[in-house]
Amino acid sequence: MYANNLKYALALNFLKGVGAINAKKLISYTGSFEDIFKLSKKDLSRIDGVGSVLANNLNNQFNDQKLWRKVDEELEFVVKHNIQYYIYKSKEYPFRLSQCEDAPLVLFSRGNINLNKQKILSIVGTRNITDYGKLVCENLIQEFANEDILIVSGLAYGVDTWAHKLSVKNNLQTVGVLAHGLDRIYPATNKKLAQDMMINGGVITEFPSNTNPDRENFPKRNRIIAGIADATLVIESASKGGSLITADIANSYSRDVFAIPGRITDDKSAGCNYLIRTQQAHAISSGEELLELMNWKEEKQSKPQQSKLFVEYSVDEQKIADCFTSKGPIHIESLFQQTGFNNAKASMVLLQMEMKGMIKSLPGKLYQLN
Repeated sequence: MYANNLKYALALNFLKGVGAINAKKLISYTGSFEDIFKLSKKDLSRIDGVGSVLANNLNNQFNDQKLWRKVDEELEFVVKHNIQYYIYKSKEYPFRLSQCEDAPLVLFSRGNINLNKQKILSIVGTRNITDYGKLVCENLIQEFANEDILIVSGLAYGVDTWAHKLSVKNNLQTVGVLAHGLDRIYPATNKKLAQDMMINGGVITEFPSNTNPDRENFPKRNRIIAGIADATLVIESASKGGSLITADIANSYSRDVFAIPGRITDDKSAGCNYLIRTQQAHAISSGEELLELMNWKEEKQSKPQQSKLFVEYSVDEQKIADCFTSKGPIHIESLFQQTGFNNAKASMVLLQMEMKGMIKSLPGKLYQLN
């Protein structure tokens, strides 16, 4: 059944005139990928954002044999190369990314990856990394080494390459998000690095095979880097560039953003200084600071605390409370996934529980049961 879903998810992904947002409207209307392709023109035109013109266009594509040949070719590629895949709305799909309105319908991956690890940090920056940036990156990764953090980046030149290399060196799981299909690695000089990452991490992409690393694909890639993580850290950046785009997207997803400050005379620190000055990022000077702000540092408890007895929860509050199977904190995105609540409802229930003293909020969008 899951493999069958991939067939129709790919077909939906290949449809012209349908982006990720409208695709999700189609899924919401039918409840399944397969049933979308059974819709009539009349049914399609009733869906918000479709209209009669697009409905007619989609209906014609449903019966286009070129579409289904393209789907079959991609399915063959997935099977032949043992590609892992994650379909939107499935339990395997990265739960943080699923909360983003423009999340891709399908992700493909190679390697040994857990995209739902408890702690995920994206590291981005300039392709022309300086000696200062290399030193900062090395110090940070070393501080993260004992915290079991998944490091995400874009496998590009510069900061991305250093973040991946140092993660491999320090035995941290690391994932490269690609702007092309899994039939290639770009830049080609990072093929060996990508291979090294497969042991404890790997590469992921939303793009099917035979997709070139075209310019327009990189902003799309950046939204995955921002959406798949709890936070984004900008090491170095000029006043313009992909790193600032990623930081902006992360902020739009209500994710934490951090930046390393630099000298005001350094071009490669201009972007970081701007993010800090405009309060779009928290300034940090060490990994320890980031760990504390994200509440990722394990703390020793001097005395075990006895749980409160006979707490009376409402039905919705009980659903939240049931998510806390251990004494540790839980990220808000995990609560969304486990309860099925949307953002507004979950936030309302969490606020009520916090006011009643049932839970407490922690930095990094984490919550802990009292």
